[in-house]
Amino acid sequence: MPQDFSGQNLRGRSFKGQNLEGANFSGADIRGADFTVANLRRANFSHATAGLQRRWAIFLVLVSCVLLGMSEFLWFLNGLFVSLLSSNSFSPTTGWTVLIVLVAFFAVTIRQGVAAFAIAAVIATAIAVVAVIAAAVSNSIGVITVDFSQVAISAVALVAGAAVSVAASIIGAIAVAIVRVIAVDGVFVAVIVGAITVAGAMSAAIVVAAAVTVIGVLLNFYIGWQAVKGDEQYSVVRNMAVNFAAIGGTSFRGANLSNTDFTQAMLKSTDFRKANLTRTCFHKTKKLDRVRPGTTYLQKAQVVSVLVTGQGQDLNFERGDLRGVNFQGANLVDASFIGADLSAANLQDADLSRAKLVQAQLNGTNFTGATLTGAYIQDWGITTDTKFDGVRCEYVYMRLPTKENPDPLRKPDNHKEVFADGEFGEFIQPIFDTLDLYHNQGVDPRAIAVAFKELAENNPSAELEIVAIERRGEDKILLPDFSRDVEKEIGSR
Repeated sequence: MPQDFSGQNLRGRSFKGQNLEGANFSGADIRGADFTVANLRRANFSHATAGLQRRWAIFLVLVSCVLLGMSEFLWFLNGLFVSLLSSNSFSPTTGWTVLIVLVAFFAVTIRQGVAAFAIAAVIATAIAVVAVIAAAVSNSIGVITVDFSQVAISAVALVAGAAVSVAASIIGAIAVAIVRVIAVDGVFVAVIVGAITVAGAMSAAIVVAAAVTVIGVLLNFYIGWQAVKGDEQYSVVRNMAVNFAAIGGTSFRGANLSNTDFTQAMLKSTDFRKANLTRTCFHKTKKLDRVRPGTTYLQKAQVVSVLVTGQGQDLNFERGDLRGVNFQGANLVDASFIGADLSAANLQDADLSRAKLVQAQLNGTNFTGATLTGAYIQDWGITTDTKFDGVRCEYVYMRLPTKENPDPLRKPDNHKEVFADGEFGEFIQPIFDTLDLYHNQGVDPRAIAVAFKELAENNPSAELEIVAIERRGEDKILLPDFSRDVEKEIGSR
């Protein structure tokens, strides 16, 4: 009998490696709990609260504050470099070179993201070095003299300015993102005010350094905020922050979560690396975009959005790895799944009207009760394990229209006709019979030949011909295609 933990306080408990199939954790507090490599098939985590325990959250906030302090100190150093503009000890060129780097950094980082600064820094450095050498060269009675000491000082300042800018921005942005991922908005605002106050106090004695420090801190908050919002330009910062914030949180690493229900659960700071998420339900979950996804489909923002909201109209999933995804009841009208792998996915009751399923892999996909009216099914990879029970479909297109071939081959051919209830199943049956003949390992190959001969004799107009044999796994053989002419036979049904 499945175990019942509903409503219990399970913070910090270890369930590592346990068999908890079908267990009920609805409404439970599982913050900090360890479910590593546990069997949680068909378990119920609806309305559960996962994530960090309070002491871990406080610790990570303190670590973030330390990182912010380090970032502020580095920005302060950069401010000191810039303050050399007004110093009599060095050439003004030194300050100007650092200022060029800072201006380029702020502009490129805001518009293109942190990664783009690497290119901008190289370009800015080259331009600034040329400017430094040009400024150090003076004409005196036709003789060119170069102050190599000033060139060296300026070059060092330039490199230091670039390095410090990068370090300060990344450290600060990650710190801000961590706080934003794990803390409530009130704590986040308090950290902002405190950071700017400290920045102003530590550098009030030098106006230029103070200005650079405050601007740098504000840049950190901008990057951190945009990263957590999902801006792809700052995905590196976001991923590092989310991974760090998951330390000490609820762990489902390597767990079997197939057919598990997380409806309306709180999941921030949760580790799903290497978990089996086949047909896992994430409907209306909270903070699913702040989990540690590893290489699962949870790393894709638009997939997460559909899992939570059920809204995927017009979205592009082309050639995506969506194996085992649970889009039950989702609105997928006009969505594109060209070349996508939807094997073992749950598409029950989903609206796939006009969806592009061209070359989609659909081994074991569940379309029960789904709407396929107007779908494009050219070369879709259905198998005998694909479920079409109760599918609603008035017509489909056998081709994706192109400039070269604008005719999508509508079925039924007469545009005034539609499939009656149950007729789509009759239409699709010959595809099972001809395009996806599976035979379990151990069957005499001669039986395949006999079965094919009988099929060819019963359908002489189809001109069937075996053109390829493909092995699927260790126990299946696929005869994926006999002849393109078979479509004529199918279309006549």
